[in-house]
Amino acid sequence: MSDLPGIVVNGASGRMGQMLVKLVSESPAARLVGVLERSGHDWVGRDIGEAMGGAALGVPVTDDPLEAMSKAQAVIDFTAPAATVPLAAIAAQARAVHVIGTTGLSGDDIARLDAAARHAIIVRAGNMSLGVNLLVQLTRKVAAALDEVFDIEIVEAHHKHKVDAPSGTALMLGEAAAEGRGVKLDRVADRGRDGITGARVDGHIGFAAIRGGDIVGEHDVIFAGPGERVVLRHVATDRAIFARGALKAALWGIGRKPGSYDMMDVLGL
Repeated sequence: MSDLPGIVVNGASGRMGQMLVKLVSESPAARLVGVLERSGHDWVGRDIGEAMGGAALGVPVTDDPLEAMSKAQAVIDFTAPAATVPLAAIAAQARAVHVIGTTGLSGDDIARLDAAARHAIIVRAGNMSLGVNLLVQLTRKVAAALDEVFDIEIVEAHHKHKVDAPSGTALMLGEAAAEGRGVKLDRVADRGRDGITGARVDGHIGFAAIRGGDIVGEHDVIFAGPGERVVLRHVATDRAIFARGALKAALWGIGRKPGSYDMMDVLGL
């Protein structure tokens, strides 16, 4: 068991964090060697298994990233930009793969992650599921095949606790559609409509966000042309798909050259 890759989970008290702790601790391919929470959190100092309401796992929760990663080959991080960005530099020092599922990252945040990736292995994706990454590929191909007569709209739905919009996955899909059309997303994205907006601008890529209940994640890419529509859709019903993808990414990244990777690389797409 001791020769299995060591994995750290950042943000262990969150929904994804707890799911990752459970998945890694039960995995035959990895071992849980550390869990992180922010300073002052009630769980700091407690055994993570007991903090989650179960049996002790022998891994205490810490707010010290260097301590947590001292025996780790990878850290999985579904938290917030303010936590993820500084952790990238620490992961680089520890020579640990940094798997990032955090969304809501700004351009400056991504630039800092790219800088860290010069010395570290970073796998970052707005969505870690196989199905979504296949959808991204399909979106790129369909956008390239259909000209601007077809308007592109991306509609996403998530649970009411999600704090960022559009979702990271919606932005991934938007980037893929823009690449298919040979344009930059930031020049054609339409991320908010309210009131008298005027007619839709040809070539724009529209986004709409729905928030409610416990929706895990639903994404539609609509290509609306005269007399016909093409709709590509992915529906997630279990958040575990993201945890499994993240663990796959962590194991894949061990031993790679420093650089910035995504799930397309992990899945060989």
